Amino acid sequence: MSLRFSCSHSLPLVFLFFLGSIPSILTQHNEDPITKTMQDFSGYPVDEPPHPFMSNFLSVDAQTLQKQIDELSTFSDTPAPSVTRILYTEKDVLARMYIKNLMRLAGLSVREDAVGNIFGRWDGYEPELTAVATGSHIDAIPYSGKYDGVVGVLGAIEAINALKRSGFKPKRSLEIILFTSEEPTRFGISCLGSRLLAGGVALAKVLKTTIDGQNISFLDAARSAGYAKDEDDLSSVFLKKGSYSAFVELHIEQGPILEEEDISLLNVTAASFSPCVSIGIVTAIAAPASIKVDFEGNDGHAGAVLMPNRNDAGLAAAELALAVEKHVLESGSIDTVGTIGILELHPGAINSIPSKSHLEIGMYHTRDIDEKRRNVVIEKIHQSAIAIARKRKLTLSEFKIVNQDPPVLSEKSIIEAMEAASKELNLAQKFMISRAYHDSLFMARISPIGMIFIPCYKGYSHKPEEYASTQDIANGVKVLVLTLAKLSLQ
Repeated sequence: MSLRFSCSHSLPLVFLFFLGSIPSILTQHNEDPITKTMQDFSGYPVDEPPHPFMSNFLSVDAQTLQKQIDELSTFSDTPAPSVTRILYTEKDVLARMYIKNLMRLAGLSVREDAVGNIFGRWDGYEPELTAVATGSHIDAIPYSGKYDGVVGVLGAIEAINALKRSGFKPKRSLEIILFTSEEPTRFGISCLGSRLLAGGVALAKVLKTTIDGQNISFLDAARSAGYAKDEDDLSSVFLKKGSYSAFVELHIEQGPILEEEDISLLNVTAASFSPCVSIGIVTAIAAPASIKVDFEGNDGHAGAVLMPNRNDAGLAAAELALAVEKHVLESGSIDTVGTIGILELHPGAINSIPSKSHLEIGMYHTRDIDEKRRNVVIEKIHQSAIAIARKRKLTLSEFKIVNQDPPVLSEKSIIEAMEAASKELNLAQKFMISRAYHDSLFMARISPIGMIFIPCYKGYSHKPEEYASTQDIANGVKVLVLTLAKLSLQ
């Protein structure tokens, strides 16, 4: 399916040495930097019996991982190759059971909280230390693909399995998190699980009265899936700041930058050839915001009411959509983007003038790493909505900023660990901004964060054509393995 070129690297980790090299090291371990590296990574002095994992090479079972990605994609409410997996539906519950089973097979202790965030923990040999966490989400918007989020969950489980196969023993515990509802599909709230983990007091209160498009309440939906039970108070989900020493999320890029740079490198002459850009190291996650807008005008017969006499809410919505595009393009930053993800007209008949229109400037939101610039764009959109309503003699009945989250920066020490891991694996890397929001945005309120990106075909995401090669997934998992090992031993 993929038209991209993929570079294959199967080099061992720098800290996996043959046992035969140990005797010469033992005689000079006080000054040999290689010995220090061994001690740092194993967690034991080299004059003690060598750690078992040192005699093995890093082994990522890429074929089994791909099979698991394919199997998980079958839990869908739409036919392949699309995936539709909405929060608390039957397919979502079955997919969760699939993940919990894989966690248990990996020897992890599994627990769930009141909204269905799932945790799988591998206890370290100093379990009193705060754990290192990784993970992502598995919910999928209607007619999307099978890699978004999933690579970061199934890849994390495979990373733990790879560490265990190597004989590695973590100092800090390692924990995988499957976040509930990163997508806003059902209840209009993105990153619902991670927002609550980060102590979303206001969100916990709002969820008590939140309903979906079928008038099913959030709490009833959660209970139908086996969560919330008798609880109306969701504060039990909150985690204290500092609950983890680090959080690292593996994810497809959802954009074309890595693939495009990869191809450009492959077009250079052999004399100047460089390794393919296989890994994106995220330095910052852009600031998302979402807005709901409602216009109210007058309906009437589409043929009988003349144009000068109309108060058309549909045209107001169309005009605002173009205003969003204009303000975003004039922001001065390519990293500011805006999307009208939802546009609804009432009564929705071809022969009736729309009396109401509803827009959601969301889905991908208006975002920028510069929060001030992002907020200026939002205010300009608001002023345009007011002016459009006045000009067309309509009522701007709602202009609601649903969320207006600040950007976050990745932790320097985690960036350094990801960069070192990539270099040790001979994988070229690129420092980049995540223009899409992720659960890491909210985990940053709990712990230092970092993200690993892998290329995806043409940057496609949220569509059935979404694709990442098995080799790129394996490369991402290898970087995650080594990064988790480094962070666990700090």
